[in-house]
Amino acid sequence: MADMKLWYTKPAQSWTQGLPIGNGRMGNVVLSAPHREVWNITETTYWSGQPEPVQGRSNSQADLERMRQHFFQGDYRGGDRLAKDYLQPEKLNFGTNLGLCQVVLEFEHNMKPEPVLDSSGEAEPLFHRELDLEEAVVRSACEVEGMEMAREVFATHADQVMVSRIRSHGSLGVICSISIQGDNGPFQTTVTGKDTIEFQGKAWENIHSNGECGVSCQGLLRVVAEGGQLSGSAGTITVAGADEMSIYFAVNTDYRQEGESWREKSALQLEQAMRKGYEALRTDHLADYQPLYARVSMDLGSSVHSGLPTDERIARFKGGQLDDPALFALFFQYGRYLTISGSREDSVLPMHLQGIWNDGEANKMAWSCDYHLDMNTQMNYFPTEAVNLSESHRPLMQYIQELSEAGRSAARHYYDADGWVAHVFSNAWGFASPGWETSWGLNVTGGLWIATHMMEHYAYSRDEMFLEELAYPVLKEAAAFFIDYMTVHPKYGWLVTGPSNSPENSFYTDNREEGHQQLSMGPTMDQVLVRDLLEFCVKAAQTLGVDEELQQKWQTALDQLPPLRIGKKGQLQEWLEDYEEAQPEHRHLAHLFALYPGSQITPHHTPELAAAARVTLENRNSRADLEDIEFTAALFGLFYARLHDGNQAVQHIAHLIGELCFDNMLTYSKPGVAGAEANIFVIDGNFGGTAAIAEMLLQSHEGEIHLLPALPTMWPTGSVKGLKAKGNIEVVMSWEDGKLVEAKVRGNESGSVKVFYGGREMEAGGDSEHREDCVPLPEKVSHRK
Repeated sequence: MADMKLWYTKPAQSWTQGLPIGNGRMGNVVLSAPHREVWNITETTYWSGQPEPVQGRSNSQADLERMRQHFFQGDYRGGDRLAKDYLQPEKLNFGTNLGLCQVVLEFEHNMKPEPVLDSSGEAEPLFHRELDLEEAVVRSACEVEGMEMAREVFATHADQVMVSRIRSHGSLGVICSISIQGDNGPFQTTVTGKDTIEFQGKAWENIHSNGECGVSCQGLLRVVAEGGQLSGSAGTITVAGADEMSIYFAVNTDYRQEGESWREKSALQLEQAMRKGYEALRTDHLADYQPLYARVSMDLGSSVHSGLPTDERIARFKGGQLDDPALFALFFQYGRYLTISGSREDSVLPMHLQGIWNDGEANKMAWSCDYHLDMNTQMNYFPTEAVNLSESHRPLMQYIQELSEAGRSAARHYYDADGWVAHVFSNAWGFASPGWETSWGLNVTGGLWIATHMMEHYAYSRDEMFLEELAYPVLKEAAAFFIDYMTVHPKYGWLVTGPSNSPENSFYTDNREEGHQQLSMGPTMDQVLVRDLLEFCVKAAQTLGVDEELQQKWQTALDQLPPLRIGKKGQLQEWLEDYEEAQPEHRHLAHLFALYPGSQITPHHTPELAAAARVTLENRNSRADLEDIEFTAALFGLFYARLHDGNQAVQHIAHLIGELCFDNMLTYSKPGVAGAEANIFVIDGNFGGTAAIAEMLLQSHEGEIHLLPALPTMWPTGSVKGLKAKGNIEVVMSWEDGKLVEAKVRGNESGSVKVFYGGREMEAGGDSEHREDCVPLPEKVSHRK
């Protein structure tokens, strides 16, 4: 795949220009300049805070009913007042994932921090830095005053270390000092011998915890030089005159560790890495990474602008110059790269608000660098299955299982209910309580929302062992909660949730003088999620041949759930009643889960509801004061893709890339939203945008596949190989002049699937365990085993 590099000719001046690498546990954003290189190191388990029991009073079913009666009677203030008394715990040691340290490399070759052509005519240093997506390596190269230096760094998942090599061609060789600086909390470094820095730290902070609790870390950095001299003193290693030097870095924490044996782990990893040597480590790194990355290739058309540095290409999008289809493909593959780098099959934790990286800004906010369960964590894994990285989904599956165990006490304590529940966010310790403000914290389906990823993982993989051992037990317990928790609406006779909110939006009732409200009974988001949950549980139980009585119970509840409703403005209602939005510019569009990632709304099967969803999007998008942030732009792209409107979808993804990406192509949230004072890195936009590009080319629902459903006119010719559809099916396609030339549907499921393109339909399937259906649409259809 050509041009799969982010590259620049300017030094990285700040974190927003640094290039990320990671191995699913350690992250590093590399800031390269001719005179200096800084590694911003993170570790996914380096959390402040601690496990804590549920807080606040224990409630009974009668307490809930008193609350609900206020809402049913239209007394929203009274209901909210009781909810604050009963369902609003105190914030204690919730914690946050902190940055770990900075490794600082200072080079001495008379290189200026900002190279210019001075008055004496001195030549400007030639500088180049890049992130190679095909190799997961960051490189930089500099030439100045007759000296050439080449540097590269990667994070190897195979050997669990960070590795760098620096080479010099010139009379002076490499002259470099290396030090480590802690980012947060107590941090100590010690130079041992002349080649090693040992360090220890504690993840302590006092915004999200009491400043006295958190994970501890211990690690090592070691330098190996060829030629020249090594010396160490005052926390710094100095290299003088080396032809080549290598740096090996390892760190581990005591997260979930018993005893002190974890402290030896970094030394063992470093010893093993150094025995292998740089070249063997690099070979094993590529052998581990490249088979995952190479599963999908994408060509959306060539571009003369591919020869420009990445920051200049992003700037062209910002200026409305979108004649660079290859930049969309680069953004797509960057999202896949970030998935592989941030979430591996054996990762201890899944990706949080910032993946596994951290610019430090979210840690300063009230909302923290954590697991947001009302959009952000979900969006991190939106593309995972479709872009053929199913293994990267596994850490989230494990986390959901552990969250369900923690959520049992929350279900009993707050709702006197069986099963499990979690709310608006969680942490490394399995926090499952409501948030500490009902307006946003009482999102009673946050845990269920994240658990729908188990449904997706099964839908794509058809892994019945996963279904039987993990997904069904967890989701069965989620169903137990909602069956116990829901109540009959006295006006409609429907089963509804509540009090709950529609994340994180608000509305006016008929009595506008009472001001805007957040809590109500039966918000649309809840009902969509509960319907998907119960339908999944019924089908899963049938597949496994278990729980016949529960199947009947679930089906009875399904028959009592509210339908999706269309409001007086033609919009899809966000709440059970046709309330007026108090914030029509709001960034969240949670009720459109029914359109994506759910499929209760599709143009093919529910055209009236699809039209109502479009009205909702148009109303929101027409607002000049729209809360324009990364995940909203990605959602617009996803929703329009599901509405088969590629030209609208591509505009929003172009906006995401041009307006809401830093120079390093990581997405961000603008100031002014949720109290932010500066642009704050939030990675969900990268993954949401990647998912949107995939959805524009391939969509799949239960038993059906749609080829090129939202192909924009600006991608007239292209091809894609390796995208996945539900049913463990892989698709290869090519198109010219906006028309499909050929599609191959490969899968190993014995059932059949309907394939749609351009108003035509075919049946693809057979009895072969491994088959390939060749679909030369639109002229004719043939089947080949």
